[in-house]
Amino acid sequence: MSESLFFYDLETSGKDPSKDRIMQFAGQRTDTELKPIGDPFNVIIRLNEDVLPDPEAILIHGITPQQTISDGISEAEFLEFFYQKVVTDNTVFVGFNNISFDDEFIRYINYRNLYDPYAWAYENGASRWDLIDVVRMTRALRPEGINWPVDALGVNTNKLALLAEANSIKHESAHDALSDVLATIDVARLIKQKQTKLYDYLFGIRTKQKAAELVNSGQPFIYTSPHLNLDYLHTTVVTKVAEHTKSSSYLVYDLRYDPSPWIKMDIQELVDSWRYVSREVSADPRLPVINLKLNRCPAIAPYGVVKDAATLQRLRIDLDKINYNSGVLEKTDGSFSDKLLAAFEILDQERKQKSSDKSVDSQLYDGFYSEHDRRLIGKFHQNPDLYNIQELKNDLEDPRLRSLCDFYVAHNNKKQLTQEERIAWDKYLNQRLFNGGEASLLARYFKKIEQLLLERTDPSSKVLLEDLKLYGESLMPSYIEE
Repeated sequence: MSESLFFYDLETSGKDPSKDRIMQFAGQRTDTELKPIGDPFNVIIRLNEDVLPDPEAILIHGITPQQTISDGISEAEFLEFFYQKVVTDNTVFVGFNNISFDDEFIRYINYRNLYDPYAWAYENGASRWDLIDVVRMTRALRPEGINWPVDALGVNTNKLALLAEANSIKHESAHDALSDVLATIDVARLIKQKQTKLYDYLFGIRTKQKAAELVNSGQPFIYTSPHLNLDYLHTTVVTKVAEHTKSSSYLVYDLRYDPSPWIKMDIQELVDSWRYVSREVSADPRLPVINLKLNRCPAIAPYGVVKDAATLQRLRIDLDKINYNSGVLEKTDGSFSDKLLAAFEILDQERKQKSSDKSVDSQLYDGFYSEHDRRLIGKFHQNPDLYNIQELKNDLEDPRLRSLCDFYVAHNNKKQLTQEERIAWDKYLNQRLFNGGEASLLARYFKKIEQLLLERTDPSSKVLLEDLKLYGESLMPSYIEE
């Protein structure tokens, strides 16, 4: 099968893929020339009763839990559709900020429902791409022919809705998943038409193998990332300083800055300089090293693309400084790289320890599945009637998967619970929703709604918030213990 692009977008119950859920999935397949293949998909997914939505998220997209219950399908039913209609050979999954957001939700919905969380994005010729960094790099390097928006304060912005408006692209409803998908395709067409060479280059370098060739070339290169300063359009000149073999990533140094002060630091000093501190708290410069992850489709390009005067001025790049700083790094021995890797490990452990959620739903990144377990979950999904959930649970090695088996039926077909299982499920719900009194999940949910009712005066917001209040109240009678 020839290569195709599947543009997709999600609306969710909140921002955290380990805690929140997909409520709407929309997508449209195109060929590599961005011509539609077939009709678009638009699916509502039922919100389970053990997950309360973030009211602010609902105010953005307008999909209530009640709507997902009346119009939606279960997560298991959605994944059957996903693997039958969406995950076809040689599919490139594309979105607008999908690498950091939507793809994470797809991984977690697979994980919770006993599928391999990663295979959809790489098996059978599949790959990923993200248009938002294509937009950022186009604005930075080749902005000609496209109208670039600013926000109400006159600050450069790459928001999809404003980009569409500035270029007369139809976008009927921002934050409706299908509308966002169609607008994203039109933005891709615009860049492909106006800056064909850059579009084709970034499409070609999206894979880990191609990106690694440039990173490992031994030469400085251009990197566009949201982690870089908007003042120079999120784009700078970097060079590889260390390889992080555990995570297929590289530590790259921003050559705008003289590395001499950091080369002299010990590991703890590097940790302190690298740790994020708000500039309102500290005026000390932050270590200009970024973790470039190959599996996140980094927007990178050869150094030579910025050597014209207009681009250098737009990005505020001083070639003499870049060359000097690169020379300083070339003269260092391997100790600086070793210290950076050690500092990175310390910060990574700090991040992991800060995670307070220890529920099985949040443990996706605690390890990969064994081949034994991958084979068994595949067997289960091929024929769950012959190889049922209890047999699967008994045969699995991974304790996370065994725990997820306990939730699978309750989440996807509660009617199949035995009386004993239903009692256990109700007890779990009662503890999850009400445990903690005023600090409980449901109490905090109601408090957030009341706060928003005071802040939002428009009628549509008040209607949505009242619906959310009713939804929370509907959960109360069944699970309050007498």
